[in-house]
Amino acid sequence: MLMRIAASLAASLASGLALLGRYGTQGFALSIFLGLALPQFSAAARPLLPVTIFCFTTIVFMRADIGIITGLLRAPGKLILTCLWLVAAPVVVVGGAFLIVGRDAIDPGLLLGLAILAAAPPIMSSPAVAIIYGFEPSLIIAAVIITTIASPVVAPMLVELLAGSAVPLDRWALTLRLLLFVGGGMTAAAVIRWWLGVARIRAMKANLDGFGVLMYFTFAIAAMDGVTQAAIAAPHRVAGFLTCAFAVSVIGLVVSYLALHFLRRSERFMVGYGAGLRNMGMIVAALGAGVPPSTFLFFALAQFPIYLMPWLLRGLAGRIHREEAAADGA
Repeated sequence: MLMRIAASLAASLASGLALLGRYGTQGFALSIFLGLALPQFSAAARPLLPVTIFCFTTIVFMRADIGIITGLLRAPGKLILTCLWLVAAPVVVVGGAFLIVGRDAIDPGLLLGLAILAAAPPIMSSPAVAIIYGFEPSLIIAAVIITTIASPVVAPMLVELLAGSAVPLDRWALTLRLLLFVGGGMTAAAVIRWWLGVARIRAMKANLDGFGVLMYFTFAIAAMDGVTQAAIAAPHRVAGFLTCAFAVSVIGLVVSYLALHFLRRSERFMVGYGAGLRNMGMIVAALGAGVPPSTFLFFALAQFPIYLMPWLLRGLAGRIHREEAAADGA
């Protein structure tokens, strides 16, 4: 009897996750507004930020197709240039803004937030968004994995370079924590791949997509801690932070799409997506209680483009997909 009940509950859960997975872009967009609508849960959910980041990391490595990455490494020029671009482009955009405006003219919390945004690896949902759009995801999957693996060493150096002495930062402690996040996620993914097998993991695509949406919902509630109160108390500050986050996202996408002519249009689009939308949560979770309140506010507001862009860009992505399909079929 208990076995039947447990099997029925597991089947219902799998069905619910699959349903969530079929509405990926809508689920991303809805999650951020549900997070704002449930401020009473945000403070309680904030300790779950590291858990959700660990889950995202594990899922990405668990679903990685090693054969695809190996194939790209046989002719690595395109992959190397893509990874270098994904690391350097946000640093140049944000660093250029700092030179133009001047570090002293920027709120220290916002300064650190922008430095974290630029130094972080691409958002881990980039491959999932590419798949939702119908794009061939091999390049963005490989690039996200490689830059994420490199992030424990690269990201702390870039944060320190961009933030400068204006924001004290223990680079070595951050490096160690990021190593634990990334290494732990890779280890957990390897165990799950050994236990379930690659074929079964592929068959669970819709369920894993749904679990990703559920994690994004949890992440959104946790990330929105204090945002509603800040919007009421200091609306101009919130609007300025939000404008900065969207500006970096749009500039990263547009510049990448215009500059990377050695890539297909869909690849340029997704590399630009990754250049503008960054996995700040990994660094914020690693910093823990050391994150200044204004930096956490910017991090929270930087989630809006991450959650809304898949939905806002779906028309443009659909046009690129149709035009590429027509050209390939000609």
